[in-house]
Amino acid sequence: MKSIIQNVGQIGIPVKDLNRGIKFYKETLNLPLLFNTDNLAFFDCNGIRLLLSLPETEEFANASSVLYFQVEDIHSSYKNLKEKDVRFIDEPHIVGKMGQTEVWMAFYKDTEDNTHALMSEMTVN
Repeated sequence: MKSIIQNVGQIGIPVKDLNRGIKFYKETLNLPLLFNTDNLAFFDCNGIRLLLSLPETEEFANASSVLYFQVEDIHSSYKNLKEKDVRFIDEPHIVGKMGQTEVWMAFYKDTEDNTHALMSEMTVN
């Protein structure tokens, strides 16, 4: 049976302070802000739309799912964001190997206390 799901259209991230969230995703992560309203902000992440939103009800006020942002060079990306005072939970480290490919990650908190990660896949000889 063919899936009715075509692709991920949008990922929602709850925020407590919309302006603070906009500043982090726009200025710190350098994601393009598409547009915003009084309680929503939409960013483009290489074709995937990220939605920052003030929770409509307490049910949606919890932290979001972990977003894994793929980067080319995890070490330089880590250093760059660390210099911008991003609160990392850990340093870049290998989380798994698949044949000749190492999967590296570094987890951090955004300004709204959501946990996200940088990830990079590196081919080794």
